[in-house]
Amino acid sequence: MELRVTERLDEELSIEIAGENHTFMNVLKESLLKTEGVTAATYDMNPEQSGGQTEPILTIKTEEGIDTLDALEAAAEGITEKTTALRETFETAAAA
Repeated sequence: MELRVTERLDEELSIEIAGENHTFMNVLKESLLKTEGVTAATYDMNPEQSGGQTEPILTIKTEEGIDTLDALEAAAEGITEKTTALRETFETAAAA
């Protein structure tokens, strides 16, 4: 996964996430919206036909004093925990 910061302010971060699609971006956005201190999370993905960017741009806004990169890290950790729990549940069920 290739990441590129396109804009960084005190409580706002825009980051391009190369090679990802709506499936991943929706999961990440939902996790961010459930993260404490995040006030907004959205992404934009223009199709190639529009002449715009083809890689999704994620934008995160946080409350004053909350670091956007910390919020992104917390959201990613939440996704990891959920996928680990799903894998463990699946493996237990498959072994039964």
